Amino acid sequence: MADYYEVLGVDKSASDDEIKKAYRKMSRKYHPDIAGPEYEDKFKEVNNAYAVLSDPDKRRMYDSGVDPNDPNAGGFGGASGFGMGDMSDIFGQFFGGAFSGGSQGPVPRTQPGRDALASATIDLKTAVFGGTTHIKINTFGLCQQCGGSGTANGSQPTTCPDCHGQGFRQKVVRTMLGQMMTSAPCERCEGHGTVISDPCPSCMGHGRVRTSREVGISVPAGIADESRIRLAHQGEVGEGGGAAGDLYVDVRIKADKCFTRSGDDLHCWIQVPMSWAALGHDMEIDTFDGKQKVTVPAGCQPEETIVLKNLGVIKLRQSGERGDLVAHVNVHIPTKLTDSERSLIEQFAASHDASAAHVAQSSHPATGSQRKGFFSKLKDALS
Repeated sequence: MADYYEVLGVDKSASDDEIKKAYRKMSRKYHPDIAGPEYEDKFKEVNNAYAVLSDPDKRRMYDSGVDPNDPNAGGFGGASGFGMGDMSDIFGQFFGGAFSGGSQGPVPRTQPGRDALASATIDLKTAVFGGTTHIKINTFGLCQQCGGSGTANGSQPTTCPDCHGQGFRQKVVRTMLGQMMTSAPCERCEGHGTVISDPCPSCMGHGRVRTSREVGISVPAGIADESRIRLAHQGEVGEGGGAAGDLYVDVRIKADKCFTRSGDDLHCWIQVPMSWAALGHDMEIDTFDGKQKVTVPAGCQPEETIVLKNLGVIKLRQSGERGDLVAHVNVHIPTKLTDSERSLIEQFAASHDASAAHVAQSSHPATGSQRKGFFSKLKDALS
C-alpha cells in the first residue's frame, strides 16, 4: 500500500492545514506544466495522496490499513494465509477489477484546482523601474451562474438511489476460491454518492467553466530575464468550485533599440565626429531618466567609455540602489573630404607622422596617456 504521508512529506499526526500546505507545495513542484511531462505520474501520485488524506472518512480508512484509492483493497471470504497485497495481485490478474468487502467512501465533488503556467513579455524600461503588465489566460474559472455548486435554481444534490450515498456498489462473484465480494465506483453518480438532478446549464454540474480573463502582474524593479512570478490563487478553479491553484508567469524582457543590459548596468554606443573626440565636446544623450548631459573629453579614443553613475537598473530588492549607464564612444572617421579638409589633414600628417617608420604593434591596447598624447598634438595642429 502506498505511503501517502511520505508522498506529501508529512507525519501521520499532521493536521488538515499541514496536509493542505504540503499538497500545495508538492503539486507545484511536480506539476507537468512546470516540472515537465515526465513528472505526470508523480503529480497524479500527489493528487491521489491528497484525495485520501484530505477526506476524514478516507483517512480513517487508510489509517486502518485500507487504501481507498486501491480498487483491490478490502477483505474477502475464502482462503487465508495470503497477504492482502498478494491476493489483490492474484485476483487482479483474473478479474482486472476491484474486490473488497470494505467501504471506499464517496469521492468529494469539490476538488482543489491545478496550478497554471503563462508567460509575459515586458520592455527593458519596465524591468529597470518595475511596473504593471497584463496578460490574458485561458483556464477554468468559477461558474458565476451557480457559484460553484453545479446545481440550478438553488437545488441540492440528492442521495444516489443506486449506491445509497456510498459512492460504490458491491456484488458477489463466484471464483475458484469461493465467493468474493467486489466493489466498483457507482456508474450513476460516478463515485460521488450523490446525483445532481437539476444541473446548472452553464457548467453542466461541474461548478466551473472555461474562461478567458485578464490578469494584472506587478513586476518588481530589477527583475531579470526569464524570471518566474507566482500569483497565489490565480490558477485553475477546481471541480465543484474548489480552491484555485496558483498562476506562475515566466517573464521575458524585449530587446531595446538603445540599451543593452549587463547585470544591473546599462550599456549604449554613441557615435561622435572625429573633431569632437579630438577637441572634446558637450552633448546630450537619451536615458530612461530623460536626456542627460555627457562630456566627451578631448583626446577621447574609439571604444573609450563614459560612465553615468546611478542611471542603470534598480537593484532587485535593494531599494534606492542602481547600477550605472555606460556609454561607449565610437569615433566617426569621414570617408569623403573636401579639398580644404584634405589639406588640413595632410598638414597634420606632415607635422606628426613624417618620422613614422612603421606601424606600432603590441599585444594590448595602447595606454590612455599614449592615446591622449596623439590627440593633444592633433588639437594643437588644428587650433
